[in-house]
Amino acid sequence: MIYASSFVSRPPKSPPNGDSLIPPHGGYRKLKSFQMAELCFDVTVRFCERYVDRRSRTHDQMVQAARSGTQNIVEGSAASGTSKKIEMKLTDTARFSLEELRRDYQDYLRQRGLKEWSYSERLRQELIDARCTSAEEVADWVREVRVRLGTNGRKPRYEEIAANAALVLIAVASSLLDRQLASLAKHFLEDGGFTERMYRMRRQRQEPPRNPR
Repeated sequence: MIYASSFVSRPPKSPPNGDSLIPPHGGYRKLKSFQMAELCFDVTVRFCERYVDRRSRTHDQMVQAARSGTQNIVEGSAASGTSKKIEMKLTDTARFSLEELRRDYQDYLRQRGLKEWSYSERLRQELIDARCTSAEEVADWVREVRVRLGTNGRKPRYEEIAANAALVLIAVASSLLDRQLASLAKHFLEDGGFTERMYRMRRQRQEPPRNPR
């Protein structure tokens, strides 16, 4: 998905003829799904630099899956002005990429005999409530948790906490994308896509003006 360009052309807010054929689009940075997917990307790059051999296929696979999660959201947002179908398809691809990334983290934990947190693990909600906005903030949280857990029985390794933290963030991003896809589908069914919009506007322009009585 992306980083084609951070600049996306948009139609004027007040078109000279009242309505715009191509509606405003490209505002992906305001999407919660993009913000969370980008955080997953940054966290994954940091994780792979520290715990995954750069020469391994897994390293490239995880980074590319995380990057694809953000890229497809951006490209979908850029295409939304003229194709809701493409926007939905790319958003769904972003969701699939995060699912692939989730499996990679689960494999990392399983193959090393490390514990994967259950859904009832209190640290999951603790991380969500922390509302981290950068990979550095997530890393600080991981270090704080390790120190705290180290004083009470088994002391987990850094990569165990970091991988589980990434899984939590991926779950949040995936949930946001699921909601976004549901909203896109609803609007598409109710309002149609670009073709329907173009047809409606052509009919409006072709209709003769009504004479006031």
